[in-house]
Amino acid sequence: MEKSFNKSKWMGLLLAGSLGGLVSLSAFALITKVSGNRSIEQKQQNSAQLARYAGLSATPAFDFAGVAEVSTPAVVHIKTSIGSASSERRDSRPSDPFDFFGNPGFRFESPMPRAGSGSGVILSDDGYIVTNNHVVEGATKVEVVLNDKRTYVAEIIGTDNNTDLALLRIGETGLPFMKLGSSEGVKVGQWVVAVGNPFNLESTVTLGIISAMGRNIDLIRSKGNKYAIENFIQTDAAINPGNSGGALVNTAGELIGINTAIASETGSYAGYAFAIPVDLVKKVVNDIMKYGKVQRGLLGVSIQDINQEFADNKGFPDLKGVYVAEIVDDGAAQKAGIKKGDVILKINDVDVNSSSRLQEEIGKSRPGDKVKVTVRRKSENLDLYATLLSESGKTSFETATRENNATVMGVEFENATREERQSLGLKNAVKVKSLGKGIFKDAGISQGFFITHINNEPVYSVQGAVSTLKSLRGAITIEGKTSDGKDKIIAVKIPASSDAEE
Repeated sequence: MEKSFNKSKWMGLLLAGSLGGLVSLSAFALITKVSGNRSIEQKQQNSAQLARYAGLSATPAFDFAGVAEVSTPAVVHIKTSIGSASSERRDSRPSDPFDFFGNPGFRFESPMPRAGSGSGVILSDDGYIVTNNHVVEGATKVEVVLNDKRTYVAEIIGTDNNTDLALLRIGETGLPFMKLGSSEGVKVGQWVVAVGNPFNLESTVTLGIISAMGRNIDLIRSKGNKYAIENFIQTDAAINPGNSGGALVNTAGELIGINTAIASETGSYAGYAFAIPVDLVKKVVNDIMKYGKVQRGLLGVSIQDINQEFADNKGFPDLKGVYVAEIVDDGAAQKAGIKKGDVILKINDVDVNSSSRLQEEIGKSRPGDKVKVTVRRKSENLDLYATLLSESGKTSFETATRENNATVMGVEFENATREERQSLGLKNAVKVKSLGKGIFKDAGISQGFFITHINNEPVYSVQGAVSTLKSLRGAITIEGKTSDGKDKIIAVKIPASSDAEE
């Protein structure tokens, strides 16, 4: 679905997060760790956890201590690194948020690696965490710090550029999670709490109200994402760099949005912050968990918002709906009988009076879903039914390529658990899950071996180990420990042929 729009004249629009690396991440990273096809809503059926919310009300007195008490344990601090670990440094501040926007006046010239800071929200007791894609994009290491200071290296399960969301997982169970609310009933003027880690200040809670709904700030689309969905919740709760990926919470302690961006001339909070609605978050997270990538259903129209001048020129009786400027040939809309010049009033009986609202409603559906589209054609209202199509014009789902992203040169890795690292006295390691015939087995590496360094570079995650090995040729050294705690250094010669990447 395409959109016709005018550039908004925001000054200093910037992300409330810290990373700007624009290297695309795999949408199916380590999907083998996903436990079955249970949705995130099903995973939250934990009576002991949900009992924490029993004392909260949607209309409490002016005391938000209870909201803070149930929400802060479920919000994590995410620390990321981009670049070579040998020269790694930890910045005491987030990286310049203008970097994400490609500000022509901004250049990151230093060859040193960058360290960034963001936030995330625990969605299930077995370690699934949602954050912004821009928080982890291009990261060679993603570290998650819980509210109680426990620290884990996270796996990136999948990402979605079109909504700026990413799903992570850490190897832990029994975690406090954030109860999912709904963004459907959110209203302007409603009290909300923002929870995150601005400026590396962990577990920070701020208070505000919903300032506006359905904001389209041309943030995600401006980075070249053709099917971007922007229908942000706007709030005046104080949000700053480092809050990206954190929680926007209602007075019942429920998650209603993922804090994503701010508008500011200075780079710090100026009263305008934006969050991704939780109903869209649910859909993206469940798709990544079940299929490895987001299943995006497309209506096949180019649309335009209706203002007073446009309505007067077209002779429309009011400003309701969005105008159909173009129809995609053989798209879902054309097959349903929608025509150029129609005004789309509703999707599944939900009013869509802005392009951003229409995008979100369609974005909740998948290819093959049938949606009811109410249009006004001249003076007549029509109910038409469109079967949404994928980007390739199909009604079937398009699962992520099932390549094993944890395998390189015949060796399959898995992240070492916290207990394994503690028992062996290791700060970082990946475990050899299995290996077949090849150079690593011939060199003496065995199943169950814990790799801590490759060519003197610390190894923190499966992604880091695989990407490092794929980039190396010739003689390398691998350091680690056997499962019984014996230190071992192994020399391996990686051939120069492309066969090494198989």
